[in-house]
Parts: sequence; structure tokens; C-alpha cells
Amino acid sequence: MASNVWLLSWRRIDENLGHSMARVERLQNGWLCYGAEVLASPGETIACNFTVRLDRYWATREAEISAVSLEGEKRLSLRANVGDWWRDGDPILELQGCVDIDVAATPLTNTFPINRFASLAIAEHRTTPVAWVDVPSLQVTRVVQTYRRLAPNRWEYSDPTHGAFDLSVDDHGFVIDYEGFSSRVSEG
Repeated sequence: MASNVWLLSWRRIDENLGHSMARVERLQNGWLCYGAEVLASPGETIACNFTVRLDRYWATREAEISAVSLEGEKRLSLRANVGDWWRDGDPILELQGCVDIDVAATPLTNTFPINRFASLAIAEHRTTPVAWVDVPSLQVTRVVQTYRRLAPNRWEYSDPTHGAFDLSVDDHGFVIDYEGFSSRVSEG
């Protein structure tokens, strides 16, 4: 692993069979993340690809996401700046104030707020609105998420729709295990 590049992969541990991978690169002024996920379960097979650019503080600046399913291919282009968001150049007022993007198909995007909240003491939490992207529909909605630090490398993630989940992370804030969702199989 190069000192500024990480390649990570996870397997799904929920009802879907699948794997995801991500490449994270530290740039001079931020971060560049690429990822892909393929899911196969009875009745649904989907693929998702994404590229997310972040500033040096792990705040989302741009995201390009595509998904392929039985319904065909969909694409989404988002841009963000200090809590203002645009979809394909048009403002998205309902996302105003969101700092993060959360692509539903990957545990990687949980790393963004975890790294921004890394200075929290044990038992402290932060609640923040995020731009949540459903896969494969690529519909974007505002979701309020809470991250509570449980231990140096353990967090609880929660939101009103999906509930609470334990996340273990490595020393870089990358998710290792996401309770009920995925488990990392490699880093290199």
C-alpha cells in the first residue's frame, strides 16, 4: 500500500450476496475515492460505481454515481460547497446544510463523518444531516445521522429510518465491520 493510497474491500453479511471495493487517495488538498459494489440476491442484482471528491476535512465536494439494475442504467452528478448542493447544475434546496454524502451501497462513505468527528471523546456524539443516495434508484434524500464514539476504534451509527449499528474502524477511520451490513476482507 502506498503511503497515500488505500485499496479496501468488503463482503456483504446481510441478506444480499455481494462485494464492494474502494480506492482512497490522499491528495494535496483533499481526498479522492473510487468505489464499486455488485449485489446478487434472489429477485435483485445490481451494480453501483461512484467517485467522490472531498476536501482536506472530509467534506464532500463532488460525487458521480451510476447504478445498473434490471430497470437499466442511472447516473447522478452532485456538487457541494459549504452546505449548498447541486444536481446536474440545479440547486437542491432540501440538502442545504448537508456536509456528507452517504451512498447506500458502501460502508466507505461512513468514513467521511467518522474522520471529521475523530476528535470526539468516548461517549460524545454528533448529529448531522447527510445527502443519502439510494441504490439503485439514485434518489437523493436528506437523512439525519448520528455518530457516537464508543471506543477509540468503535462507533455507533444511527438514523431514524434504519436504526443503530456498531461500526469498527481502523486507525485511518476506514470501516472494518459494519454490524449487520458488511465486513472488510482486505486492505492493500
